[in-house]
Order: sequence, then structure tokens, then C-alpha cells
Amino acid sequence: MKKSLFQILLIILFTTAYLQIKAQCFEKNVTFKSGEKISFNVAYNWGLIWVDAGSVSFTIDSIFKNGQYIYHLKSFGKTYKTFDWIFKVRDYFDSYIDANTLKPIEFKRDNYEGGFIIKNEYKFDYNLNKIFSFTENTKQAFKKDTLNLPDCTYDILTAIYAARNIDFSIYKTGDTIPLRMIIDNEIFDLYIRHHGKEIVENIDGQKYNCIKFTALLVEGAIFSGGEDLTIWVTDDKNRIPVIISAKILVGYVKAYLTNAKNLRYKITSKIE
Repeated sequence: MKKSLFQILLIILFTTAYLQIKAQCFEKNVTFKSGEKISFNVAYNWGLIWVDAGSVSFTIDSIFKNGQYIYHLKSFGKTYKTFDWIFKVRDYFDSYIDANTLKPIEFKRDNYEGGFIIKNEYKFDYNLNKIFSFTENTKQAFKKDTLNLPDCTYDILTAIYAARNIDFSIYKTGDTIPLRMIIDNEIFDLYIRHHGKEIVENIDGQKYNCIKFTALLVEGAIFSGGEDLTIWVTDDKNRIPVIISAKILVGYVKAYLTNAKNLRYKITSKIE
């Protein structure tokens, strides 16, 4: 799996360890609405120095097509021009999902990461229980494939929004919550671990009541392994990430919430 730092920061969902457990399904949306837009600043740490590296945004629109109400999810991550000379990133993710069931319908990924190009496209067919996959990258020619579609399988972007609907009140500290995802033409059974509640201070000085969880990272070219990806989401009905922190082999990467517009609910987790 080809991974970028921005892909890591797409909330809980990247290169986590395998678990042979039943995946969690999210069939009701109670957290977000059409028109929502949230943005993050991404910082990179090397030694004692923190450097602003780039930004990531997430937006939701809606359409009505073939008698179906559909959410259109989009995410775009980029490095700032001052950081491009180190590792230029332009990452675009695009998903269409059933607004009633949160099941993915179509997914597209178009990424440029330090000279490496990645393109993925998936079409989900629930009548045939198949995923029609179209993938290519700098090292792999265009490939068409057909995969079996297990229950509760999400693409990388849909999983982020679906997972915001986790009811943490039914979990104890230390519990794991399974997620099943298709990433780079492979289906993985993944999990996150619930760590209870904490008060965190964002980079702008604003404090929030948050729910904390981690993901167990697989040892590889970027990670040393262990539960080194930590996320704090607002402890209110919106469940938006405030801070995301990932330890990598050559430092740390953090994403900080910078803006949240047109949320479904008022943010009540802020500490005034």
C-alpha cells in the first residue's frame, strides 16, 4: 500500500493492524449534514522544530439521482509551496454515498505524492455483492479488477464520515471498534481503540472536551509500529476531529482544526 502523510491524517483509517472480527456497520447518520466544511492545518516535526507543512479540507454536498438521496464527500490535501520542495503533495478523494444507509456507491482517488501518482476508482454493486475496481500508479499499469463485497465495507473517505456516528457511550476505555475498508484494491479488517475523554487545547488556544482514540499502526517504511496514531474528536453531537497526531520514523505529524462551517449542531464541547 502506497501511503502519504496526508493519507495518514484522514482520521483513524490508515495502515492499522488486522483483526479477524466482525466489522462495524453505520446505517444511520446523526452527526453531519450537507454543506458542512471542516479544515485542518498540518504541521511536521523534525527534532525540536515544528513546520507548517500543508492543509486538508473536507466538504459535503448532496444530490438527488435516480430516486436516491446521495451525499457527495470530497477531501483535498496539499503541501504549502514553501514545503513542496521537500515533499510535494496534492491528494484528492471523492465519494458518493447513500444518504440513508451511508453505503458507498462510487469512490475516486487522485493523488500526487512526492512525484508518485496514484489513481483508484471503485464502484460498489450491492445486487451482485461486488466491487468493480480500477487502479493505477507510477509503478503499476492500469488494472481492472472485481472484488467480493463483504458486509460493512467502506472506502477510505466514507469510513471517516460513517465512523463519526460511533456511539462511544456503549464502549469502555480500552475497547476496540472494528472497521472494514478497501484501500488500494485490498480489503482490510481494521480497528480503533477507545481511550475515554480528555480536555485538549488546539493550536489557537481554544480548549475542547474531547473523546480520544488510537489506531494500531503496522511497522513499515513510515511507522515503527504500535498505537502511534491518536485522534481527539469533539465530545458533542458533531464528533469532528480537533487534533490528529501520528508518530513516524523521522518525527511527528499533527493536524489541527482551523475552521468548521455549517455543522449540523452547535459545537458545545468548547470550553469558554
